[in-house]
Amino acid sequence: MSELIPGQPGAPAAESRAGAPADGSGLMVRAEQVHKSFGSLEVLKGIDLEVRAGEVCCLLGPSGSGKSTFLRCINHLEKINAGSIRVDGDLIGYRERGGRLHEMREKEVAAQRRAIGMVFQRFNLFPHMTVLGNVVEAPVLLGREKKAAARERAAQLLERVGLGDKLGAYPGQLSGGQQQRVAIARALAMRPKLMLFDEPTSALDPELVGEVLDVMKDLARDGMTMIVVTHEIGFAREVGDTLVFMDGGVVVEAGDPREVIANPQHERTRAFLAKVL
Repeated sequence: MSELIPGQPGAPAAESRAGAPADGSGLMVRAEQVHKSFGSLEVLKGIDLEVRAGEVCCLLGPSGSGKSTFLRCINHLEKINAGSIRVDGDLIGYRERGGRLHEMREKEVAAQRRAIGMVFQRFNLFPHMTVLGNVVEAPVLLGREKKAAARERAAQLLERVGLGDKLGAYPGQLSGGQQQRVAIARALAMRPKLMLFDEPTSALDPELVGEVLDVMKDLARDGMTMIVVTHEIGFAREVGDTLVFMDGGVVVEAGDPREVIANPQHERTRAFLAKVL
């Protein structure tokens, strides 16, 4: 494991566990001064974000603003250069010991990711497996559940997303919206405490968007904590608890979605919304 000094360039900052839900704050996600660069390109320039358990946070902004990169940093698919990210009180990707941060081994990071479901723009289903097989694969492979129990739960999840009649179908036989709903069921099969959605409807034909958003609305009603990168303004207004507008690697404006959409305070937010509404 590599050793990093908290607070120094290239190292996440040390912090206490004060933000953990176990300590009574109710925070599921706490990001502080998150920086991320790709070579000389600085993509994230000090992102602060808090999401309480059971909330839906929608990230809005133009292409290249850093939204998807930040989402990937939350589950350590991208390593941050400075700052810190905690999920349910646990520092993601690093362990603090003796006043220093030590990068976790990949096996340890993988264990953290199991509690964080992620749904991408593309569905990334296994084409040679049935719908049921795609949902069963991870819980069985990772030893979370016995195969019979995993199959039963997978069938329940697929019923929940409206695909109870497609268990034996293959991804190539499904529409894009159906494939994305399978991807959501697959993420839920790991019993995550947090769900991340990276523009889950952007690759879909317009008539298929609604069926995916309906599943996400159902998850929100059930109290799933969600961070959603989206351009679906109606979804953000109806379902979101917080709307965060990003541009140029920083948070420009954040607040109640209905208030931000109806009366944005920042000129950059106003200009963006004027083009998408």
